[in-house]
Amino acid sequence: MLLVGVAAPLLAAALPVRRYGSLILATAVQAVVFWAWHAPDAYGAALSNDAVYWVMQISLLASAVWFWCAARSASAPAAVIALLAAMLAMGLLGAVLTFAGQAVYAPHAYSTLAWGMTPLEDQQAAGLIMWAPAAALYLFAALWRLGRMIGPDAEAHPA
Repeated sequence: MLLVGVAAPLLAAALPVRRYGSLILATAVQAVVFWAWHAPDAYGAALSNDAVYWVMQISLLASAVWFWCAARSASAPAAVIALLAAMLAMGLLGAVLTFAGQAVYAPHAYSTLAWGMTPLEDQQAAGLIMWAPAAALYLFAALWRLGRMIGPDAEAHPA
């Protein structure tokens, strides 16, 4: 979550504002990459192989930086729609993990017990983090862009 919700927007803010390709494509790629790495087999592969783990981390960060760059350079209405779509993708995955009837990640079958949590409880906690605070980052960014577009100083700071 820190990669896609904190590091990526900060890296995007450090890059020059220019056109970064299709916002629709960047939004879709970020969602697909995020969901794909949360598939049980892909997640298990990443936790059992260092090279796959780093491919996961780099692809998550790269797709998120592309998304945030594209959202930053897009018109305010387009950016708001993309940010809300990303929020829905993040929140939906979080809800799926939170309400799953069983733990879906075999690598955590025993690692969570040391923390006093069952694998399902750990998965539910992670799902809640994705569902609420992580999805809220996208919502706050959307509201910020919307506020700049319709706020009293909208003429002084064009979206």
